[in-house]
Amino acid sequence: MNDKSIGFVGTGVITEAMVRGLLAEPAYATEIHVSPRSAHIAETLAAEFAAVRIAEDNQDVVARSDIVFLAIRPQIAEEVVRELSFSGRQTVVSVVAATERQALIDWIGADVHLVQAIPLPFVAARQGVTAIYPPDDTVAVLFDTLGAAVQCQSRKEYDLLAAASSMMSTYFGIMETVAGWLERSGLERAKGHAYIAPLFASLAQKASGPGAEPFSTLSREFATRGGLNEQVLSDFEKKGGIAALTGALDGVLARIEGRN
Repeated sequence: MNDKSIGFVGTGVITEAMVRGLLAEPAYATEIHVSPRSAHIAETLAAEFAAVRIAEDNQDVVARSDIVFLAIRPQIAEEVVRELSFSGRQTVVSVVAATERQALIDWIGADVHLVQAIPLPFVAARQGVTAIYPPDDTVAVLFDTLGAAVQCQSRKEYDLLAAASSMMSTYFGIMETVAGWLERSGLERAKGHAYIAPLFASLAQKASGPGAEPFSTLSREFATRGGLNEQVLSDFEKKGGIAALTGALDGVLARIEGRN
């Protein structure tokens, strides 16, 4: 168990997911401070976990914490962070989306150790994979507890993984498209969902873990020559699906890098 005090400025969905993951058995932390904003989430966590303390305000979170997570919306991040006073002994982990590192450093205004991270909601069940930058062993161990940490050696690597994480809604959108097509073709919605969700989960599992084959190899393996999988992949490519997806990722990366 870690003896460092952990604090969260911002008590939204990602904070709730991280706190639940950190305090699942065996618990990673002995003391977690959360800001009083989003009172319902803060009060729910405090009622459920003895280790959770609701701070008086955001500055109280910072003052009581060795590791401070900035988990606030990018639209209000500058306003919130500039009002806070940090000490040089602290590690600050920003999970603020699409925000330049230098901007965060300027807003913090202290010589803290700043790490950026992209935790996803699955950390609540300790199944999340989290990109962090720059590499930091202490922060990596924390996120390894929540699933797995990927330590990026450069800002470019971090930005690329941030862009890749924008695929989540599209992933479920593809599942919904297939489920909707099945329903329109005569299959009950519940049966389609019961089939599609485990199918996609099994495919993801096939590509995960030690010894997993490259995606390109798996694609060829599942696209039997002259078979149905090969037909769908071929149509998807010929009708612009791959080009559209690649273009969307290029656009997201440009936004993350501040180029549009």
